[in-house]
Amino acid sequence: MNNKTIKNETIINSMQGALVADAYALGSHWIYDETQLRNLPIDWEDLNTPKAMWHKGKEKGDFTHYGDHGKWLNEYIQTSDYFDPSQYAAFWIKKMENYQGYVDSSSRETLAILKNNPSTLCGASSHDLSIIGRIAPLLFVSKTKEEFLANTQMFVSLTHNSLIALKAAQFFASVLFDVALGAATTEAIKHTAVDPLLARALGAAINSQGQESFNAIRTFGPACGVEGGFEGTIHVLLSYDDYKSAMIANAQAGGDNAARGMIIGMIMGAALKEIPPAWKNGVKNL
Repeated sequence: MNNKTIKNETIINSMQGALVADAYALGSHWIYDETQLRNLPIDWEDLNTPKAMWHKGKEKGDFTHYGDHGKWLNEYIQTSDYFDPSQYAAFWIKKMENYQGYVDSSSRETLAILKNNPSTLCGASSHDLSIIGRIAPLLFVSKTKEEFLANTQMFVSLTHNSLIALKAAQFFASVLFDVALGAATTEAIKHTAVDPLLARALGAAINSQGQESFNAIRTFGPACGVEGGFEGTIHVLLSYDDYKSAMIANAQAGGDNAARGMIIGMIMGAALKEIPPAWKNGVKNL
């Protein structure tokens, strides 16, 4: 199937859905304590300044480092008709040289690996979920679903070269592609093949549909890894039909809500769900 059947405006909406989600999550990102989460001085109807120390220097309307990295992929894609992982690695390294935001372990480890072996296309073995929410720009340079899945695998393995991250990325990339072509999100999730490594997690996530989200996400695990984050992301996608409600429920659960939120926003954006105009207008450098 030719990628011309996925309209450019759909891809742009998917990218914006991910980036606005990241900026919205900034306020409560990486806050884990349940009492603190329930009492955060945050306006959940708006973007907020970060309350966690990890985002020192960031302001209301900024991205977390996840969103910053997502913007870089889009910048690279604008310069090429295809995804070349070695070219992108060089582009990414240059961006990282003067980066003032938080440098996570997958980035630090990947930089060290690439410094020792510049020709490698496989970086840190991180199993963090966050990398998956950045893949929407790859739709611009993927003529078929197969090519999109292959580009996703090359992109993910550069900084998150773990089996579970690659398998989770393949699942969400397949869902994203189908939704961008017009499939209903719920149907795409329930009918997309999943690796045996994630089969039990998918079943648990589907069974959680409609449950109270704070408890569901916290029970699955609100941390950075695919383990728990995969289920929490699917729970929100299945439980909410509008972007704003999904984002609020996800952000209020804390933990790595930016990683979950970018995937949720990416897929909801591809489904052409309306992103609150005030949020879009409040995001810097969207």
